[in-house]
Amino acid sequence: MVYIEVKFVCNPNTEIVNSVLSVVIAEIGFESFVEDETGTTAYIQNNLFNPTELDKVLQELPIEADISYTYKSIEDKNWNEEWEKNYFQPLIIDNRCIIQSTFHNAPATYEYNIFIDPKMAFGTGHHQTTELMIREILNEDFNGRSVLDMGTGTAILAILASMKGANPIKAIDIDKWAYDNAIENLELNKIKNISVEIGGAELLGNTTFDIILANINRNILLNDIHVYASVLNKGGLLFMSGFYVEDIPAITEECNKHGLNFVHNNVKDNWTSVKFTKC
Repeated sequence: MVYIEVKFVCNPNTEIVNSVLSVVIAEIGFESFVEDETGTTAYIQNNLFNPTELDKVLQELPIEADISYTYKSIEDKNWNEEWEKNYFQPLIIDNRCIIQSTFHNAPATYEYNIFIDPKMAFGTGHHQTTELMIREILNEDFNGRSVLDMGTGTAILAILASMKGANPIKAIDIDKWAYDNAIENLELNKIKNISVEIGGAELLGNTTFDIILANINRNILLNDIHVYASVLNKGGLLFMSGFYVEDIPAITEECNKHGLNFVHNNVKDNWTSVKFTKC
């Protein structure tokens, strides 16, 4: 499959600008995003790329930023092979959990063995926030507890929660690719108790949960914390990541408004995960 690589130069080049950019261009077919020192590099299938549509989206961007871009076609190749060589290497966390693909030959002898197969040009990466959330799950009792995974992506967190005994589990993501990839990864790991839906917090109704996982960007979290609180059982736990240490006061303030108390946070490269409990 032939892809178009689009390099966006963002001014200011901040996490918020890049996050908003990724969300809006995902709606017109972009599949993967890599942040760098100047902005974001994104990829889209050649037959879906429409510069006129992209220009319109950038003009209507719901945030103040100066964004320019250049693009080029990248050659068709065996993307699984490229992943294996350059991008997706097995990830071992706390010597308890391994995340790898079916094209790897790493030993599946850990307590938790998760298989993820990328289904796009560059797929998902190993981000600090994912690792932080995995560590939170490894250190928490999930047995028999109901779980909501918001912004599930490849469903790594939901899959690990299931392996730790959580049941039932709902996984939600706004991106169609994420939905498709999550379904494939559930099958790959023989997980049967996770339901996957496309959308956002508007999908949450009267069903409540014992644990909520939300690895999303700061602005979406601040906007949706009140919804999470409304569907979290008393004594339930809310784990969040996708933001920096300096964002903790704003997150905590919003949580406190809705009966959620801070428990702890963990840090990696200034990214953080936080744990809250409902009064």
